[in-house]
Amino acid sequence: MEYLDFELPIKELEDQLAKCQVIGQESEVDVTNTCKQINKKLIETKKHIYKNLTAWQRVQLSRHPNRPYTLDHIKALCGDTFLELHGDRGFKDDKAMIGGLGKIDGQSFMIVGQQKGYNTKTRQYRNFGMANPEGYRKALRLMKMAEKFGIPVLTLIDTPGAYPGLEAEERGQGEAIARNIFEMVRLKVPIITIIVGEGASGGALGIGVGDKVYMLENTWYSVISPESCSSILWKSWEYKEQAAEALKLTSSDMKRQKLIDDIIPEPLGGAHYDRETTFKTVEQYITKGYNELKDLSTKDLIAQRMDKYSKMGEYKE
Repeated sequence: MEYLDFELPIKELEDQLAKCQVIGQESEVDVTNTCKQINKKLIETKKHIYKNLTAWQRVQLSRHPNRPYTLDHIKALCGDTFLELHGDRGFKDDKAMIGGLGKIDGQSFMIVGQQKGYNTKTRQYRNFGMANPEGYRKALRLMKMAEKFGIPVLTLIDTPGAYPGLEAEERGQGEAIARNIFEMVRLKVPIITIIVGEGASGGALGIGVGDKVYMLENTWYSVISPESCSSILWKSWEYKEQAAEALKLTSSDMKRQKLIDDIIPEPLGGAHYDRETTFKTVEQYITKGYNELKDLSTKDLIAQRMDKYSKMGEYKE
């Protein structure tokens, strides 16, 4: 397990508990009460830290190297029923954007999402979860295929943003994202969207238009990352914590502003502390969301989706 800077008090107590248990196993000294006291303090420390997280600390948790990525969720939700589909039929297959057919609780879904790597080699292979235009065009191709066969769409968002390279701009990055948003608004099948990690800028919005939009508790969703915001406003990354607070990017901020439908709770410490519980909770929300949408007519589904996004940004003075 890797620990973030604010988690170091937890690491110290876990190390103490491990040493205490070793002493109990290797000697005749009764350390039961000592272990219980350390464990009690550990639980209290965890609750205190994780119930009082700042916006920046949640951003850090969303990037935790042990956190389950999109493919981890797909494997847990679909098992061996997932069939990955490749290519945009125009340029090439983008490894940062994955998609395919899979069954969740007996219901077929077209699943699309960004995939990050878990080590240096796979991060380069997946381009750190930053999709090129062909990735968004692949996603749209699969969503239109789902529409053709009446299959609901599930999108899993985890990206630091769309790839900003020169070649991506030359191939129409902005147009590809805009086209996806345009087409998703009027897609004739239910769309469920879940932010499972980072939800940055247009890179997230390119697959982020949904009838139901959920965020895992320790994720973020914003027009810009705290670091980039800090570098624009203060010409330095030093103010990233201040920027994170100002951006109102956490799941609770998004829910308060009615930009998402619900928050998916995570186990104490984050999704990586108890992956199985996280996967089960995510599945419950997917099933619940789909059950609320499956009986709507195509006309009502699209009208409801358009109305939902038209109301965003309204305010009263």
